[in-house]
Amino acid sequence: MRNISIDNLDDTPRPVVAIGNDYAEGHLLRRHYHRRAQLLYGSTGVMKVSTEQGDWVVPPQQAVWVPAQLEHEVLMLGVSTRSLYIEPSAVPVSRGVCEVISVSPLLRQLLIEAVEMPLVYDPQGRDGALISLALWEIELARGLPLHIRLPDDPRLLDRCQRFLQHPDIHQSPHDWARELFVSERSFSRLFREQTQMSFGQWRQRACVMLALSRLSAGDPITRIALDLGYESPAAFSTMFRRLVGCAPSHYATV
Repeated sequence: MRNISIDNLDDTPRPVVAIGNDYAEGHLLRRHYHRRAQLLYGSTGVMKVSTEQGDWVVPPQQAVWVPAQLEHEVLMLGVSTRSLYIEPSAVPVSRGVCEVISVSPLLRQLLIEAVEMPLVYDPQGRDGALISLALWEIELARGLPLHIRLPDDPRLLDRCQRFLQHPDIHQSPHDWARELFVSERSFSRLFREQTQMSFGQWRQRACVMLALSRLSAGDPITRIALDLGYESPAAFSTMFRRLVGCAPSHYATV
């Protein structure tokens, strides 16, 4: 099915409903939730998914898993999507939380095929086998570290949001602690309590997330690396590859 809301199809008597949608640049799906879990795959463009737990950036040809009943908002930056909406009873056991996952070539083709299937497909035939295989691929998919949790503490939240507007890999916990008028030790403890990761881990992930959006928009790797504060594109690429599993050039050429 293409360019239709799951709200119109939610009562379909099948464990999985596949829908494809095309979105204009900058289209915002305001905060909402689904009764079914959702695998949201973008064949083009970048998606930013926001929940109360934080933000996820979804690069081209990867997907985000959104559990059932989880309120979320999605900013579409030139995205063509393929989604599987999955009954809670059919959800793969490994997919319990919102996360960006790596989409294998096989899963990518299964998603493309699923959108072209009849809505009420034969669960015992080829289409049913295709859906079963897709669920196995989702079960085995590798999570990608493209999530940053935003803190609840108002002062720390404000500082994190300002970092996302002007990222700099050289900013240190000492700088932030001094700005917030707390000791570095107290700051580090508060930051980990609020974000579930160290300041250095959060800073790196934030830089990768922001770099992915710029790579998709066509910005040169060298310019991105220097804007983030890296001494060279090589240093940036090393960090990027360590977190994402591939070089930034992979996304620059999508």
